[in-house]
Amino acid sequence: MSFLIQNPLDPLQRFMAVGGPALWGILLVTVVLSTLIIERYVFLRTSYPALVSGVIARWQARSERYSWHARQLRRMEIAELDYQLCRSLPLIRSLTVVLPILGLLGTVNGMIATFTVMQLFGTGNVNGVANGISEALVTTMAGLVCALPGLYFGASLTQRSQVEMQKLTSLLQLDDKFGNPGLLWIRAQVELEKRSGR
Repeated sequence: MSFLIQNPLDPLQRFMAVGGPALWGILLVTVVLSTLIIERYVFLRTSYPALVSGVIARWQARSERYSWHARQLRRMEIAELDYQLCRSLPLIRSLTVVLPILGLLGTVNGMIATFTVMQLFGTGNVNGVANGISEALVTTMAGLVCALPGLYFGASLTQRSQVEMQKLTSLLQLDDKFGNPGLLWIRAQVELEKRSGR
């Protein structure tokens, strides 16, 4: 009956105690990484479509789309949206790389603890040796496991941003020197109507 009264966080606390200080660092980095990934997907789902629609509407409202000024404006709009799309991606990639390194730090820490116990007590203190080895293995595993979603979602977000930039570049079509919109301009009109729900 006592297991019903037990704190539900006890297994997590025991796991964190086995992993040592490096495991707390892994947990902190994982929380930050997860927050950044979720924020990027929320941005792509909510804010980004409105930003794209605004850029396309402003571009198509221009009377001319061929001059040097129009080209610079187009380049600026694309660069701004590219910045918005890729804003957190370098940090996501960096944190993904940091996680296995923190796991390796825990491995080194655990092995130092193991060798210290062996130096002081010899091989007779089995619990001390086992604790050091547990810390080494748990932190290595945690660092690698927590880095895997970062690798997947980081690559997915990078690919998505590249695809979105290609779409935007094709939608912001320049006129020819005679002021005639090309076929892509007509596609952009259709895309704008779809986005606005007409």
